[in-house]
Amino acid sequence: TTVKTVKGQAGLKLSPLPKRAKRTYLAMDTDKEVIGYVIPVFREEVTEEGINYVAMRNLFVREAREVVDVKVEKKTRTTHIRESAGRLEFNKTEWTEFRKKMNPDSLTHLPEFIIKPRGQTVWEGKTVKLHCTVAGWPKPRIAWYKNNVLIDAKAHPEKYTVENSFNMHSLEIKNCDFIDTAQYHASALNVKGEVSSVATIVIKIDISLQGSRRARKQAHGFCAEHGVTFETAILDKFEVAFGSEGETMSLGCTVIIYPTVKKYQPEVVWSRNSIPLKQSKWVHTHWSGERATLTLVHLNKEDEGLYTLRVNTKSGFDTYSAYVFVRDSDVEVEGVPVAPLDVRCHDANKDYVVVTWKQPAVEGSSSILGYYIDRCEVGTHHWAQCNDAPVKYARFPVTGLVEGRSYAFRVRALNQAGVSRPSRVSEAVVAMDPSDRARLRGERHTGVLPTHLGIVPGEPSDVVVTEATKSYVVLAWKPPVQRGHEGVMYYIEKCISGTDTWQRVNTGMPVKSPRFALFDLEESKSYSFRVRCCNSAGVGEPSVSTGETMVGDKLDLPSVPGNPVAIRNTDTSVVMLWGASKDVKHLAGYYIEYSVVGTEEWMPCNNKPVKHTRFVCHGLTTGSNCVFRVKAVNAAGYSQSSSHSDAVVVQAAISVPGKATGVTLLEAVKDYMMLAWTQPASNGGADIRGYFVDYRTVKGDVVGKWHEMNLKAVTTTSYKAENLKENVFYQFQVRAMNMAGVSKASLSTSALECKEWTLTVAGPPVGLHVLEVRDTSAVVLWEPPAFDGRTPVNGYYLDVKKASAGEEGWKAAHEKANKMKYMKVTGLKSGTSYVFRVRAQNLAGVGKPSAVLGPILAQTRPGNNEIYVDVDDDGVISMIFECSEMKEGSEFVWSKNYQTMTDTSRMTIITEQGRSRAIFNSPSLEDLGTFSCVVTNTDGFSSSYTLTEEGLKRLLDISHDHKFPVIPFKSEMAMELLEKGRVRFWTQVEKCTSDCQVEYVFNDVLVTQGKKYTMNFDKTTGIIEMFMDSLEIIDEGTFTFNLVDGKAKGTTSMVLIGDEFRELQKKSEFERAEWVRKQGPHFVEYLGFTVTSECNVLLKCKVRKVIVNSCTIKGASQTRKDGDLTFNIGKISKADAGIYEVFLRDDRGKDNSLFNLTDTGYQAVMNELFRVIANSSSDLKVISTEHGIILYSEVTYYNEEQRVGWLHKDAKIAASERVKSGVTGEQLWLKINEPTEKDKGKYSMDIFDGKDGVKRAFDLTGKGEGHYRARVVGGLPDVVAIQEGKSLNLTGNVWGEPAPEVSWMKNDKELVSGERYTLKFEHGKFASITIAAVTTTDSGKYALLVKNKYGTEAGKFTVSVYNPEEEEENKEEKKG
Repeated sequence: TTVKTVKGQAGLKLSPLPKRAKRTYLAMDTDKEVIGYVIPVFREEVTEEGINYVAMRNLFVREAREVVDVKVEKKTRTTHIRESAGRLEFNKTEWTEFRKKMNPDSLTHLPEFIIKPRGQTVWEGKTVKLHCTVAGWPKPRIAWYKNNVLIDAKAHPEKYTVENSFNMHSLEIKNCDFIDTAQYHASALNVKGEVSSVATIVIKIDISLQGSRRARKQAHGFCAEHGVTFETAILDKFEVAFGSEGETMSLGCTVIIYPTVKKYQPEVVWSRNSIPLKQSKWVHTHWSGERATLTLVHLNKEDEGLYTLRVNTKSGFDTYSAYVFVRDSDVEVEGVPVAPLDVRCHDANKDYVVVTWKQPAVEGSSSILGYYIDRCEVGTHHWAQCNDAPVKYARFPVTGLVEGRSYAFRVRALNQAGVSRPSRVSEAVVAMDPSDRARLRGERHTGVLPTHLGIVPGEPSDVVVTEATKSYVVLAWKPPVQRGHEGVMYYIEKCISGTDTWQRVNTGMPVKSPRFALFDLEESKSYSFRVRCCNSAGVGEPSVSTGETMVGDKLDLPSVPGNPVAIRNTDTSVVMLWGASKDVKHLAGYYIEYSVVGTEEWMPCNNKPVKHTRFVCHGLTTGSNCVFRVKAVNAAGYSQSSSHSDAVVVQAAISVPGKATGVTLLEAVKDYMMLAWTQPASNGGADIRGYFVDYRTVKGDVVGKWHEMNLKAVTTTSYKAENLKENVFYQFQVRAMNMAGVSKASLSTSALECKEWTLTVAGPPVGLHVLEVRDTSAVVLWEPPAFDGRTPVNGYYLDVKKASAGEEGWKAAHEKANKMKYMKVTGLKSGTSYVFRVRAQNLAGVGKPSAVLGPILAQTRPGNNEIYVDVDDDGVISMIFECSEMKEGSEFVWSKNYQTMTDTSRMTIITEQGRSRAIFNSPSLEDLGTFSCVVTNTDGFSSSYTLTEEGLKRLLDISHDHKFPVIPFKSEMAMELLEKGRVRFWTQVEKCTSDCQVEYVFNDVLVTQGKKYTMNFDKTTGIIEMFMDSLEIIDEGTFTFNLVDGKAKGTTSMVLIGDEFRELQKKSEFERAEWVRKQGPHFVEYLGFTVTSECNVLLKCKVRKVIVNSCTIKGASQTRKDGDLTFNIGKISKADAGIYEVFLRDDRGKDNSLFNLTDTGYQAVMNELFRVIANSSSDLKVISTEHGIILYSEVTYYNEEQRVGWLHKDAKIAASERVKSGVTGEQLWLKINEPTEKDKGKYSMDIFDGKDGVKRAFDLTGKGEGHYRARVVGGLPDVVAIQEGKSLNLTGNVWGEPAPEVSWMKNDKELVSGERYTLKFEHGKFASITIAAVTTTDSGKYALLVKNKYGTEAGKFTVSVYNPEEEEENKEEKKG
């Protein structure tokens, strides 16, 4: 009989089980007979109990209050036994497991993971869950750890969720980010101990989703260690960067950590494509405490990718990312491919290594034929080429390496134009057996695990061909289970298909690693391979054969990528999407290329292949129309290029607008409220079509749900919220809408009470916006307030301040109230940001200021043109505005005085592409004002032009000139006399056509060409001429030229009347008489004079080649040569004065010329003579004589009538006995006898030259050559007679500038100061000689010799020494 209980029905109460009853899942009766099955408790959702609670008896206790209804169902014995056996068989496994843990000796046991958490790899932004099931008693508590740090799910509910449902424990990680890549531990703990299980979560970042910049920020949490919550701000961010190979690039950001904690620094990590970067010779990182910098030395294409700066603090992290593009450097030979990239080494063994690389983006002028691989042993600089023939497969085994040595590799590409530059050098790799490498690293290798000694190893398993090309085949296998203590090694055998002969490949030395590359196989043949193990005990049995493998390249070229789609992104970038290549193996990535429509040149967008099917192409030219294509690449080569995308114009994509700002209350009444706000700073690239207002009620701290106020968008920045309840508080928020959608809601207002205002002043103006932002000015516009107050608004005040200034920085932009709803603010500082506000005024006063507008940067946007005025050839006046950055949907909007023009009768607007023209239909004073033009859907392109009354008058004058053009003249009509007395009237026009016609008019009468008048019009030069042979009395009047050239006209006139006409007539008659005179012998140049350099006076004239008749001129000679007649007077004097005349006569006529050489004529000749003499004077020179010095100048000739004056220090020198001047021959001189110090100074000689005079100066101040020469001034006698035995002392006075050198001579021999002679020179003036006790030998001729740089002089004297006794004896002898 089976007993079943039904909850809620009356039944029997059963006693609880004893405390020590062992746990079971079977229901038994008193005879231990199985009567039912009980649901295990771990599948029920129960509340966790304390870890010390072990009341096992409550597990199966039926609730005492529960009423159980017992039903009795009778079954036969056979049926009962059959059902019992089935249940026992079903639960056999579960019964066995729990019997092990719940033995009779103990009810408690260690926790055990029945289901362990499994590691996962997910994309960032996704949600991941870890699950586990744990058994144990008492029931274990489960805790989750991240990198051994406890996860507090309650503190971070937005990130983590921990659940326990039916003993299934789970950890949910939301919105996964790169920081979530970690090891997660699930730890189970009870009184018996703790066990844990580890799962690794890897978060992959989709680098194809890069933009110009990307930043991610994790909510910061409280740091208990420092007692603060660290906030991080990343400023001065690096943008999308472009570099070329070989250059050095630096990326940097300013990082601010707040608050500042002493000795605490954040962790700064740089990564490329989500892979952290380490310091190397190519990568340098620096953290200064405020700025993080990454320097990429010698850029290569491998450096291209998405760079991320991550700042980790103990409260969270911040990141910022931007893409770096690396362009190929210029090729040395035109048409060669660029260098390959990403050279890596694989499967390094003791004598070979497999080198791989990626194909470049640009193949050059022709397809790549193959690649050359070079190797270099580390420590040397010699590169050796590894392959003789180029290989097309981007994977090549390099053999012939020396075991234990390190090598580096590089690759070069080849096409028909030549060989590319080499790629970046690979990382160095050691030629070594993998097992030895693992042993050196301390790793565990499957080939050397010690097990049983002396056992022949078994056969390897899972022998497979991992790679098969025409150059090599790579085998891999699993080691045998049975192997010896010293490890195992392997022999590889091959067999050609169709034969039964197995040949050992590595006969010399077995390999240690379970991987081997075979070379020198014949291409297109099939081989089978097997492996044997060996150790010291012997060689084991062979493995199972791999089956036949064809030697050849198995890898196919990638298939063509799917159709690409180009999507607008920014002004310089485009987002590319395409379908992935199908059934492609070992895909290296995709290259994207673009071409400007109309050209055939394709340029690469990326120089490093990307594996995703989405990429942002940066660095494009704004406004260009481009098409794109994609090609895939793997080790076998390039795929065919995809089809071209649709052409797309490079410009910013349209997005939803930004948030509206400054939602304020303008007016409140009993049942409605007037709201206003400021339009978003960004319209998303499209005009804002309207706004939606949301509201909710507020009662204390309780807020209601948001409701839509208006179902139809309002186009203004104000709204009247109606049907509200009086004295109820409301909050409002606003959303903007454009063609892309609805923006996020603005910040909600504070709680506003719907209560009628009693204010008398006007409310704040609304709708502030700015146009025409320039370096020093901007135009601010606004709308009137919704609430005028008690009286209408009669003016506005505009305030401005720098954005960085405080509230005290507000300044009024003007003094008097402005009645317009716009104002141009000037005097701004370029590069400075400003904010603006407006206040309205009525009779009651000035109201509250509007919401702040800005900050606005005072800077002229590049490419923003100004409106200019044009007057065309038909005189049409128009204003023109051009914009080079038109976008889809952009329009030109013209307004007058910043109000949209509705009267189309005054102006016609014509727009063509990026140029709009506003044409004045009938310009008048009604058109005065400020005209502005705004280009919609752009970044503030606008301009204005103010038309004033003066400007309008000027434009109307220009328009009249264009409507009624006047032929411009280079010169007005002029007149000149020609030979024979002919008169020429002429003028010249600036330009004219071949159809230009001229009318010649005299006194309003048209004249034509004939005997009296001759006309000429040269249309190439624009010269108009009219000739008259002579002027008569009847020719007095007005001469006019009338020109007609199409609709252009021109007139020029000349009036010849009165004295002007009569003077011109006389000149004409004179010119005619002169012409008649010149028909016979005549003078070309009349008689004149000239003075030669030798001061001879010549009379000259120039005549035609005629016979000279009588010429009697005081018997002087005359010469004639080539029509020049010359008469030489010679050195002129007053005797030569007179009248000179020359007569010409022959059969045709006669002529004479006269020259008056008296009075004025004579004086003119003398003045010219004086000029020649004065200019011939030489510079002053100085000579010294025994009496003094002489200043002199030499002339070519001197005439006694020429005045010469001498000056000393600019004062005239008076003649005296000591200073005299005069002339000797051709020398003009000034003598200074016995010069003194007073005679020093500047001397000048002034020679009269017929006008002013010519001066010659000489400096005797001691600064030039005017120094005085050395002289003996006095003090020495001529003869000295002295008695023998007496002392002789003589002193001479010397002078000179500079001071002279002094020496004494005796009989032409120089004396030397000593015992006999005492020689002294004192004060530079006194030279003395002393001879003590003279003797007769001292008699002789002496001289005092003085010398300086300008001369030498000697003062000579004779010394006679006599003896008195001898004198007496001589006298006696004479007497006798």
